Amino acid sequence: MIFLMDLLLMLVDLTYSILNAVVQTFIQPRLKCIDGEICLITGAGGALGRLFALEFAKEGASLVLWDCNEAANEKTAELARELGVRVHTYTVDLSKRRDIYEAADTVRAEVGDVSILVNNAGVVAGRRLLDCPDELLERTLLVNCHALFWMTKAFLPQMKTKNHGHIVTVASALGLFSTACVEDYCASKFAAVGFHESLTHELRAEDLDGIKSTLVCPYIVDTGMFAGCEIRKELRSLIPPLQPLYTVQQSMKAILTEQQMICIPRLMYIPFLARALLPWEANVATYNFTGGDKCMLPFIKNVEMRNGNGHVKPS
Repeated sequence: MIFLMDLLLMLVDLTYSILNAVVQTFIQPRLKCIDGEICLITGAGGALGRLFALEFAKEGASLVLWDCNEAANEKTAELARELGVRVHTYTVDLSKRRDIYEAADTVRAEVGDVSILVNNAGVVAGRRLLDCPDELLERTLLVNCHALFWMTKAFLPQMKTKNHGHIVTVASALGLFSTACVEDYCASKFAAVGFHESLTHELRAEDLDGIKSTLVCPYIVDTGMFAGCEIRKELRSLIPPLQPLYTVQQSMKAILTEQQMICIPRLMYIPFLARALLPWEANVATYNFTGGDKCMLPFIKNVEMRNGNGHVKPS
């Protein structure tokens, strides 16, 4: 009897969730207020990180900006301060666990408890697997994946104490389906998606309903990170690289409406579902048709040319 009641409640919740999602597609839900919240953004010196900082500043959040590039990070801070918010900058190498924990202690002492954590930083080796130095492969996994663990362990305890906070993971569409020649990036982003989803389930299991989470999975963003990447020319106008500002604005809508996951553009849900539902060879046929199977080859070639035709000097 208990099982049947639980089954009935699950079906009611399932129906409500689907209907609610449909309604929110057409009706803009109310945006939450984050004025006065302390927001930490990693990779704040990069294109997306800078735009995230400015968008959060417009909403009145105090900013804590982390980046390994001090000059770029300070430039972001300068732009954000013009919007009238408090900004603290820290030069942090996310590939180093100890640096993360030490910087986190400093932030708590100098600024306070972070209530919004935006894990935005990301890197890619840009080399074919067998041509890529182990150090570059490891760095991709350390920054894109391992750092998520250390960042969360550093800042989640204070959120749990107050049952208040928001954790944002900027992953990638390549964390939902893969392509060739970027094994390090795909592996790290698949891991980021798995980490984020598991963490979200954990928070729900502990009834910490005051801590929200948002997973962001954008298509390739025109920041130069994947310069040269291109699909079949007949389809490029249908799925062009995303503009950075559009990507961040769509992400902010999801964050401020406490949406659990967003794919940008929505078209990215199709290959995500196809990967799960269709046979492997059917997905391969689709990849071949769209050019998705070889889309990274021009990008890899560009990186090889910048690094002396792929030859790496020993350190």
